[in-house]
Amino acid sequence: MAVPTVQQSGPEQRTPAANLLIWLRKLGTSIGRPVFAVVLAMVAGIIVIMITSPGSLGDRFTEAISAYQALLSGSFGSLQSLSYTLVNATPLIFAGLSVAIAFRAGLFNIGAEGQLAVGALTACAIGIKGAALPGWLLIIIMIVASALAGAIWGGIVGFLKAWRGAHEVVTTIMLNWIAFFVADYLINGPLLDPSLANSTKPLPPQATFPEISVFYNHTLGTFLPQIAGPQAYLADVTFFFALIALVVYWFLISRTTFGYEVRVIGQNPKAAKYAGISTKRNIFLVMAIAGAFAGLGGAFHLMGQFPYYLTGSTFRIDTVGFDAIGVALLGHGTAIGIFFASLLFGGLRQGAGLMQLSANVPGDLVYIIQALVLFSIAAEFLPAIQSRLNKWMIPRRGKAVVTTGGGLTVVDLAENANGSAQNGESANGASQKGDLTAEHSPGQMHIAEEE
Repeated sequence: MAVPTVQQSGPEQRTPAANLLIWLRKLGTSIGRPVFAVVLAMVAGIIVIMITSPGSLGDRFTEAISAYQALLSGSFGSLQSLSYTLVNATPLIFAGLSVAIAFRAGLFNIGAEGQLAVGALTACAIGIKGAALPGWLLIIIMIVASALAGAIWGGIVGFLKAWRGAHEVVTTIMLNWIAFFVADYLINGPLLDPSLANSTKPLPPQATFPEISVFYNHTLGTFLPQIAGPQAYLADVTFFFALIALVVYWFLISRTTFGYEVRVIGQNPKAAKYAGISTKRNIFLVMAIAGAFAGLGGAFHLMGQFPYYLTGSTFRIDTVGFDAIGVALLGHGTAIGIFFASLLFGGLRQGAGLMQLSANVPGDLVYIIQALVLFSIAAEFLPAIQSRLNKWMIPRRGKAVVTTGGGLTVVDLAENANGSAQNGESANGASQKGDLTAEHSPGQMHIAEEE
């Protein structure tokens, strides 16, 4: 026997209040895990400080709170501190986008650091060799060339993955070290400044970007109150390019056919291939775009931050490309999530110094916090807790199939404390025991559920 299929109301039939509740639920689901991961990491950091600090239990807790106060003050406590945080966050946004778009396609891009190096090195070489060009033309060439260089570096990984099956983790790590050593050679060779040790020549003035405060004083500040001591605020206008990159990423992933295909490939490559989506082409394009994002991050950081030159071994000890993995994971691959995750990681970097000076807590605590954030996300603590709470709080109910006048009626059976149905059998001798399966066909539905 069959039961008529229940017609559910579509989105157009929902009330505004229902749509608001659905939106709030989606928002809570999207930010719940990152917020829980950060809170859990902060609590674990307090425990670490209390374990490693001397004195009574109260003194240890007070020291832990003082450390976090210093960390917050050093990161966001003043406009100057915020400007330093934005300096750290800007390359993290670009590198985070590079890792995130690869995640969307089911790829693991560990090569953001090498792509940053290639982009910065390309911009540096063009800026030095093209010092005679006008500023507007030189900047455009540097930006485009750094994006192309990063795209080529990432595209190599995509090509090897799509057409040769080479694992992207192995190839990105290998290309990272190739980029590091090539950068060291060029910095200490053709691009070396004779007056500086182990460094390139500085970029010409027309190839650099000003600080946001200086830019404001020369534009809006001509008729609005000016910022006193603008050089004290180090955040430069490349931060606005990072915001533009976030919008481009959002549009590319959420509002284009390419973005839809990438998401399908990331969720089910076999289904994507069956649907006629070119997985090889899209894998190559995803890694090329990822490299372009990272290459732009390296170029903009060089062009926006004094002293506007590269130093040997810089990229080998830099952690921006690897921190970007945490940024992409914490941000769940969304543009707004990457933005806030970059601010968090940039703030941790910036506040570590003041925390170490004022609270006498090692600055390495921020790396412990970052690791704990990633550990919490990878371990899926929050979904496990939610699942357990649902089992405890929501009563289980069985379903009985009852025949009435030639049709079927589904009856809920409340469970007793043992978790079993109170009624042992259904009307007309229909048994409650055994496995039942759900089968759907056009216009009818066979009801089935295991007790």
